[in-house]
Amino acid sequence: MSNQSVQTVSTSNDKIKVVSAVCAVIAGVVGFYFLAGQSAYVRAGALLAGLLIAVGMAWTSTPGRSFLGFAKEAVRETKKVVWPTRKEAGQITAIVFAFVLVMALFLWGADKLLEVLLYNVILGWK
Repeated sequence: MSNQSVQTVSTSNDKIKVVSAVCAVIAGVVGFYFLAGQSAYVRAGALLAGLLIAVGMAWTSTPGRSFLGFAKEAVRETKKVVWPTRKEAGQITAIVFAFVLVMALFLWGADKLLEVLLYNVILGWK
């Protein structure tokens, strides 16, 4: 991702902005549940308003801008990934299931062999 070696020191003003952004998110969630008797649009509006206010507050702080820059860079890196096709994903899944089945049978067989050796041959309990 990014190899930034510059360390930023956040001021108390930035800390206040981040704390108020978190409070705005909490207020939006509380408003969503507090307005349980209202329509879904009003409840969703309260939640969305809290989130938008929080994003606005976070955008004005240094940690918020660096986080949003990190998020943009993460999305950019995700777009570079070559995702498997549906057919390839199905084939890989089938191979994993087959391997798990083979390993389960092997471990079951090893367990039964050790059981026979321990109880029948060595201890003579069965």
